[in-house]
Amino acid sequence: MKNLLYKGLFVLSIIAISSCKKDWLSIPSPTKMDDETVFKNLNAVDMAVLGIYPSTFHQELYYNLTANSDEVITTENNNSKTRLATYNYTPSESPSGLYTTAYRAIEMANLVLKKLPPYTPKDASEEKKKNMLLGECYAIRAMSYLNLVRHFGDVPYTNIPTEDAKSYSSGRVSRDSIYDRSIQDLQKAVELLPWQSEGLIPTPERFSKNAAYGILARTALYAAGYSLRWDLNTYSPSSLQLAQRPDQARIQELYKIASDACQEVIKRGENRLLPKFETVFRDLVNGRYNAESMLEHGQFGNDFNSSAIGYTNGIAILRGNVNFGRSFPLQGAMPTLWFDYDAQDTRRGVTIANFGLTSTNERWLNPYSMMGIGKFRVVWKADKGVADNKRNINWIFLRYSDVLLMYAEAQNELNNGPTTAAFNAFKEVRKRAFNGDETKIGVIPTSYQAFKNAVIEERKLELAFEGWRKTDLVRWGIFYEKLTETQVKLQQLARREAGSKYANVPRYAAYKVGTVNFEDPIIEIVPNYTYMTQPSSTERTRLTTEGYKLVNLDGDVVNTGATRFNFFDTSNGQLSAWVTGVFSGLRKNQSELHPLGISKINENPGLTGQELPGY
Repeated sequence: MKNLLYKGLFVLSIIAISSCKKDWLSIPSPTKMDDETVFKNLNAVDMAVLGIYPSTFHQELYYNLTANSDEVITTENNNSKTRLATYNYTPSESPSGLYTTAYRAIEMANLVLKKLPPYTPKDASEEKKKNMLLGECYAIRAMSYLNLVRHFGDVPYTNIPTEDAKSYSSGRVSRDSIYDRSIQDLQKAVELLPWQSEGLIPTPERFSKNAAYGILARTALYAAGYSLRWDLNTYSPSSLQLAQRPDQARIQELYKIASDACQEVIKRGENRLLPKFETVFRDLVNGRYNAESMLEHGQFGNDFNSSAIGYTNGIAILRGNVNFGRSFPLQGAMPTLWFDYDAQDTRRGVTIANFGLTSTNERWLNPYSMMGIGKFRVVWKADKGVADNKRNINWIFLRYSDVLLMYAEAQNELNNGPTTAAFNAFKEVRKRAFNGDETKIGVIPTSYQAFKNAVIEERKLELAFEGWRKTDLVRWGIFYEKLTETQVKLQQLARREAGSKYANVPRYAAYKVGTVNFEDPIIEIVPNYTYMTQPSSTERTRLTTEGYKLVNLDGDVVNTGATRFNFFDTSNGQLSAWVTGVFSGLRKNQSELHPLGISKINENPGLTGQELPGY
């Protein structure tokens, strides 16, 4: 399946014959091959649609655009990525890769949606395939706009190929209009696409009806939620406000659309939670598909479609490691996230890697500030992959657990409190986190606001590092508040502030090292001993004699070179600058969206004077 994607790229490149204005809709130059040949053969169209999928994803979706929420920190020092993560960046540093690739996918989908409908199927089998290909393009277009709008707000919109456009420039279009049109696209997609079980779509690397329903629910929830808005006529900074669309009746319709879409997936019964959370990600890193993963972006081979998943967002492996190669995470877990999980929650050790590897395959125990992202860890793979920064690890766009939590959320909004169905959907996700032991899941709230708060927290614990947390916080209208709260919590942890939940968190730990091979069975390191203060010299001698390693959990791991991650500055005993500087540039009614950036505005005359107000 993955190899077909690259054949598809070639076919699509020869039919994308429209020229355009640079990056607004960036398409290859015209060639002699056109729709006279490609769109008279469904197999060729199939290849063309496959060729769109690489442009539905960009590593900014898990890297630059999301390395600044209550779940993640950047590990880079004093560069544009650091400034993005602390909200101290300028429009010239705004990420632009997703913007470019998303519009490429939209143009390609528009092209197929224009040129395929005249094709007359030869039989019922071809009719199904034609419908499937159209459904995929509707879904791809809608998902691409969702990713654009949730990160950039109002953006240019087109649903026709550039060759049919009267102008190569376009200004911003109301996000409400874009969301509504995308919902219509997804409603068409679910009518046209087959269910996964029907066999026409062999893997979750392509849209099925199952996946389209899930993305429909997600788009409807974003359309109903809060977003940073401003007057599109004046672009006055004073008009900036975090708000929902003004039509409350439409908001309720959108929650109903989301609820119904999730219900269709649940009722169909093709997707399910795997018994163990850990298995989801062991399967993912090894290229195995399962009933929980509903939509993935294929990563395969030593080419541009293979991104740095597991390298940029994995566990640290020091240079010189001959088994696994180097892994150099450019982002890690927010130190407080570890403590947001119950100690018995099986998701904690999977989501957050509390260890890294030396060049000789020995584990080290991470300090709190150097916790890695565990879901994409390369030590769970059966092989190294193509290269250190190209591990053949797919990106998950949609999991069944997300469908259950979206359903619980939508039902709660529709009924001003959780229905039995919402309660059960939420409980199903939470029970799996504790290996099915209902006695450990705690009390599930039954009032509207308390249940909503529980869903907000559960989505963080379940979906951390999967690319949704920052924009979810925005759509709930609590982005600034949650990040401000995280600033406070991080300093409470560093100081072990009396009366806080971190007052008794250990400062030192001793552990046995151990070595690692492929398909590592270990999830996390459990320290043998923990200490509130540095152990005495006698105790340190005993630990060394008995083969233990002692680590300062507030400090750095020896030989990593990441001394900036000490909680305290060793020169003056004060909190380190990175601790006090987390989200230091955060501004309410400003930081919720990214500016388009100077280059994007210069490339599209229609955007002149339409930068995000305040930049």
